[in-house]
Amino acid sequence: MIEDTRLNEWFVPKFGPLRFRVFIGLLFLPYTGMCISFAVIGSMLSYNIFWDRVIAIVIIYGLALGISAHAADSLGSKTKPWGYYLGKKQLWLLMVSSIVAAYSFGFYYILLYVPFLSIVAIAEGFFVFVYNFELFKGYFHNNFWFAISWGVLPVIAGFLIQSNSFGVVPFSISIITGLVSYLEIRISRSYKELKRRHSAPSNYCTKRLENQLKIISLTTIVFAAALVISRLIFV
Repeated sequence: MIEDTRLNEWFVPKFGPLRFRVFIGLLFLPYTGMCISFAVIGSMLSYNIFWDRVIAIVIIYGLALGISAHAADSLGSKTKPWGYYLGKKQLWLLMVSSIVAAYSFGFYYILLYVPFLSIVAIAEGFFVFVYNFELFKGYFHNNFWFAISWGVLPVIAGFLIQSNSFGVVPFSISIITGLVSYLEIRISRSYKELKRRHSAPSNYCTKRLENQLKIISLTTIVFAAALVISRLIFV
């Protein structure tokens, strides 16, 4: 069953109540961690670092994409498994409350310090709805726009919240992170398709793709953490 393929994911805890496991699974922590890491990388590219803003961008992406976007994803398609365990009211509550909280953090900095961040805020809000609910006949629900939303824009957002400016370096880095996100989503789609089959010949391929996803996500998170440590020590 589809439900089993997701509850048995490597990032879902094997302990605790079912609702707890489902909620952690809903967050897709390694991939949410990638997105947050991209925002942190963007912040680390700024000459001056405001650490409260680093924390803020982590919270913003954790809420808006980690919780809200994934709840919207479960609401937007009948094939998403978490909807079997969490009712529509619960998913709507998660989605709305998380995105309101995220934008509350964002608007504070936008209004007082970094008005250019509003550009990314509008774009990311757009993708939360059109990508996950497959609006406009699903035009934006594809690997390319996923890479833009989860790979390119977080880096730019991280840089903007620090400097309120654009630059060649963060834009160049955002292209690289966009490519990483594109690679991740392509592998992820193949991985999910193989998991659905539950056939013995596909076990080796499934494990190989799973390992690739682990390497991509964890390497990204470790790299972002290393940048934070280096800025704390050397700057």
